[in-house]
Amino acid sequence: MDQNQNYITEEKRVALIEELKELKGPKRKEILEALEFAKSLGDLSENAEYHQAREEQGKLEERISKIESVLQSSVVVEKHHSTKVEVGATVTVQKVGTKEKKVYTIVGSEEADLAAGKISHNSSLGMALYGKKKGEIGSFESKQGTVQYEVIALE
Repeated sequence: MDQNQNYITEEKRVALIEELKELKGPKRKEILEALEFAKSLGDLSENAEYHQAREEQGKLEERISKIESVLQSSVVVEKHHSTKVEVGATVTVQKVGTKEKKVYTIVGSEEADLAAGKISHNSSLGMALYGKKKGEIGSFESKQGTVQYEVIALE
């Protein structure tokens, strides 16, 4: 796998498609209706409702563009068992010098969520672990100095 490629899971792809349908359908219609209502209020130069609706429209169109770009440029990966750390793998790591173990799933940047145990393959830890096998150590530089993690298990 190319570490510079954008990756998403099938679940994320489906979620993005659903979000895109919502944004292009009901949400876009809702904003257009708000714009029409605001226009009916008169003078657009001092019309706060109109300016708010235009701002929301801009954010909506930006999000639609972002989702379309992600769907077009990303490679869908499935969770799988591997002998080395790569996107889609679940890895158990232990910080060298401690007994605390952590489990992470390596995902693409679009769906990284540390609270859910999903780290990006482009994060400092993700890059340090990428390509490592069970028993190998990955390290990266942090503000506190060099941090090392040992790969304890791979799923």
